[in-house]
Amino acid sequence: MSTSILNADLHCHSVVSDGTLTPEALAARAHANGVELWALTDHDEVGGQQRALAAAQGLGMKYLTGVEISVTFAGQTVHIVGLGFDAQDPRIVEGLRRTRGGRSERAQDMSDGLAKVGIRGAFEGALKFVGNPELISRTHFARFLVESGVCHDTSEVFRNYLTEGKPGFVPHRWASLKDAVHWITDCQGVAVIAHPGRYSFTANEEFALFTEFKAHGGQGVEVVTGSHTPPEFVKYADMAREFNLVASRGSDFHSPDESRIDLGTLPWLPGQLTPVWELLADRIQ
Repeated sequence: MSTSILNADLHCHSVVSDGTLTPEALAARAHANGVELWALTDHDEVGGQQRALAAAQGLGMKYLTGVEISVTFAGQTVHIVGLGFDAQDPRIVEGLRRTRGGRSERAQDMSDGLAKVGIRGAFEGALKFVGNPELISRTHFARFLVESGVCHDTSEVFRNYLTEGKPGFVPHRWASLKDAVHWITDCQGVAVIAHPGRYSFTANEEFALFTEFKAHGGQGVEVVTGSHTPPEFVKYADMAREFNLVASRGSDFHSPDESRIDLGTLPWLPGQLTPVWELLADRIQ
């Protein structure tokens, strides 16, 4: 597993956070699409890890533990993926529990904001789509607004209701970058900046993110991911080399009906990069 042409998908979500498929169904879909090395990376939660591991092993597919941690950096929400860590270590379990703590209060505030523009019952409606009430998120509200006919699809919901300045947007104070990286690395994992092309940072802010991430012990960046364009594959391959980071690859798959890229269907990592799985060879199960 030392080459960049391994079909690894190291970023996706199940019903344990904001995906629509079970860990078992995701494993089956990944395997059917030719994935050789897989990780389930639910938001701020490791409760699906044992199920994902068992499903992957039952299919003969290699597995790495995973999580996607929400972080506040320079006034924005940034996501840090952890791979290959000990998912039962109390340091990461407790850290994630604290990070999840503010979601319910935030969701109530989002519902109140939507009610002010005539959309009532959004909190209860969103809960119908939540596998884990501790992890209620904007995605669950988006699914409710689509089901209710308010919007045609979830992209329209985010544009009109759930981004900054819109009626249903409520910011949340997440973990610090330092805490997130340390939870992962203290538990023998590798921390990876998720989909850096999605953040609306200036060049200086992005440089600061990569610099601080590296200073805290972060070791990787997602180069090939579902939301990156081909020019961004090149840009973040260059940044991986500049900051001496390993490269990761993941679809960020959430749902057959919502995700632009399916599990296992991304382009290969560009050459001359070190794949993240080379650092984690002894943690692959």
